[in-house]
Amino acid sequence: MKQPLSIIVQLVHIHGPMKGRIQEFGGSEIAIGRHPSCDLQFPKDLVVISRNHARIIREGNRFKIIDSSTNGTFVNGTRITETWLKNGDVIFFTEGGPKISFLTREGEIAPAPEPRPSVPEAVVLEPPPLQEPPQPNPPVDENPRPPATPAMPARPRPIPQSPPLQPVFSQEPPVPPPPPAQQTVQPPPPQSPGPETVKAPLVIQYGAVLKSFNELPITMGSRGDCDFTLEHPAVSGPQVQIYFSQGSYRVKDLTGQNQMRINGREAVSPSPLMPGDRLFLTPGGPGFQFIEGGRMAEISLPSQEEPEHDESPREIAAAPAKEKSGSLFKKLFR
Repeated sequence: MKQPLSIIVQLVHIHGPMKGRIQEFGGSEIAIGRHPSCDLQFPKDLVVISRNHARIIREGNRFKIIDSSTNGTFVNGTRITETWLKNGDVIFFTEGGPKISFLTREGEIAPAPEPRPSVPEAVVLEPPPLQEPPQPNPPVDENPRPPATPAMPARPRPIPQSPPLQPVFSQEPPVPPPPPAQQTVQPPPPQSPGPETVKAPLVIQYGAVLKSFNELPITMGSRGDCDFTLEHPAVSGPQVQIYFSQGSYRVKDLTGQNQMRINGREAVSPSPLMPGDRLFLTPGGPGFQFIEGGRMAEISLPSQEEPEHDESPREIAAAPAKEKSGSLFKKLFR
């Protein structure tokens, strides 16, 4: 019988001592603090966090966070006592303290393995050792005979000698020439497989659309079979692929025309995405700013007067992005 689905809570650490870690919980309550009994346990020396700082409680298919700390808990920048959580909410434990992103996904509970029946070991019976039958005693001759006189050995007959053998010279058969060498055909090199499917969070904001993913890779483009559809005149068909490999997010150009631009410069495909990078799928847009924790927010094209060749990648990553999103997206992506 199929087991009911369960809701898995994903907590993505985007700031603090556990930055970069993703924790998953499947219970009905998640305790957060410095106490050893907490499910999400912060280090003991992080004294700004209370021993029992907050709890996330499941009620039906919704989740509520309840604060019980001294220095406070903030959701999307606002201090709370208790509130309902939504996918993509950013939770601060104390103002300026550790920061996590709240995500959920559905998962199926694995059935418990059925116990295997115990099979008794086969008992091997060894055959008893063979016993030799008793040998009867030889009969006793009542009238023994005297020993016989040994006969004289016969004289050896002379062996006629045969004439010596004459050597026979035989002609060896001719050795056939070796067959012509066959030309070996090298097989074509195997094609490199695509990126593996891994669990990593990604949230994309484009216009009024905000969509989150729990597994990568995903494709972005104008076709309906793309994971994230873009309505832009410069985009046609599958445009880019975003995946997670070797501990970082990466972007790959699917057009083969090297149209991607990162921080105003032509990007080599595939390229890693660092927090603060500005990614433009084509020279004419659309553009996104990549933020830590796997988040992409739409930005506008840079002005023509902006010097692109004098800025270093670090200076460009630190420059403020011109976001087109409203105040809600500024809260979520700051």
